[in-house]
Parts: sequence; C-alpha cells; structure tokens
Amino acid sequence: MKDSVNSAFKTALLIIKLIIPFYILADILIYFDILPKISFIFKPITFIMGLSPEVSLSVAAGILFNLYAAIAFAAPLGLTPYEWTILGLFLGITHSLPIENTIMKQLGISHIYSTILRLLTGILAILIIRILPLNIEGHTVKKTIELSNYQSFGDMIIASLTKASALAVKIIILVTVIIFVMDIIKKIILKKKSFSMSFSIFTGIFLGITYGAGILLKEKEKLNPQQLLFIGTFLMIAHALIEDPALFIIFGANPWILIGLRIILAIIVSYGAVQFYTR
Repeated sequence: MKDSVNSAFKTALLIIKLIIPFYILADILIYFDILPKISFIFKPITFIMGLSPEVSLSVAAGILFNLYAAIAFAAPLGLTPYEWTILGLFLGITHSLPIENTIMKQLGISHIYSTILRLLTGILAILIIRILPLNIEGHTVKKTIELSNYQSFGDMIIASLTKASALAVKIIILVTVIIFVMDIIKKIILKKKSFSMSFSIFTGIFLGITYGAGILLKEKEKLNPQQLLFIGTFLMIAHALIEDPALFIIFGANPWILIGLRIILAIIVSYGAVQFYTR
C-alpha cells in the first residue's frame, strides 16, 4: 500500500508539471493569434494529404496542441468524409507532440525519436490510404465551432489555469485508481512482472499516452530497454482509440480506418524498432 501511495504521488507531481504549463502555453498562442502566423510550416503536410492549404491551420493546432483545437479550425471548412478520415488518421498519430513527447521522455525515449516516428508514421498512414481504392461515402459536414474568447489576458490565464488544473486532477485520479487496482491484482492474483507491460499497453490504447505512461512510470524499472521501446513506440502510434477517433467520426470519418490502420502500423513499426535496436 505504501509503495502504491508513493508511486501515485510521484506520478501526480509529474502530470501536474507536464499538463498545466503546456495547456496554458497553447491558450496563450491562440489568444495572441500566433498560430495562424506559423501554420504555413505545415502546408507541405496538407499537400501530401491531398487537402487544401486552409487545413494547415487545423494540422498546426493538432500537432502543437490537441485534437479539440484542430477540429475547431477544420469544422467550418466543409470537408468530405474522406478528407475527415485523412485528417483524423494523421492527427490521431501526431497530435499534441510537445506534451506527449515530453511524457515519453520520462520513459527514456528521446524527443527526436518520438517526433520523427510519429510524423513519418502519420505520413505513411495517409499515403497508404491515398493509394488504396477506398470509397468513403457520406455527406459533407460544415459546422462552426468557436474557440473560447476572453475579454482580457488575465481572464484567459485564469480560465486556462482552471481548465488545466481540472484536467490534471482528472488524470491523476484515474491513474491513481489504476495504480492501486493493478497492484492489488498483481499481489493477489497474478504476481507476474509481464502484467505491467500488457496492462500499460491496454491502458494507453483505450485512455491515451498520459494514462498509459502513468502506469509505465511506476513499473519502468522492472522493464528492459527493448520492452520500454516497444511499448512507447506502440502507444505513440495507437493510443486513445475510443475518444480520439470519435471526434472525427462525428464528421463522417471511417472508424475502421482510424482504428484498424493505427493498430496494424503500431504492431509493425514497434516490432521493427525493437529489431533495429537489438541489432
């Protein structure tokens, strides 16, 4: 019990340190309208996607911040279900790079590896989709989703800090519960080290990198570098496979592609990364 409390406390401190600053930074960049000024950097990616240059703002918001900001910028563009599938597949793999790569750094996986892996895998995924003779039918959806507007910089900081703190508390509570449940199951039923590896993968698949990594941070001393590399690589490609795809499915994106292709790529790329590492 004492070990579980210590692990939960250390994980909570790490989550607070990672979540809150990045959340506030994203709101500051949006508040000062800086994001549109740097979105041109991502136009080559939209060209590879076969999407209009206007989508680059959504891609920039997704890569640098989160999927909610990306959808807010993409929703008014009137994308087709096929285009939403392309966008959802790429951003499902590459969203929130600064914060999620920093979390992976705690597991010993470098920022350079994480960034290159996720961007190249995201591009590979959309190239596969564009090559395949797919016919994704549905109606073009055009909505207006407003980002939060604030009367002053102070109001924005207060609101951002409140939302970031609420998100951090939510994550801390869930990760703490998972840590305690996992420890109880391991001590009473399984008593196997391998359980940590599989459990963290399933946690990441269904709940996301932050949750899955939260479990791994407690158990990483028991895993060798190859296991950490495999799990980290897998989770960076296939994570949050319920909530994230659902955001794009609302606009007509194909769920089988958004989920299935990411799992297939995660297995293949993770296995390849470990084989390369061992050689």
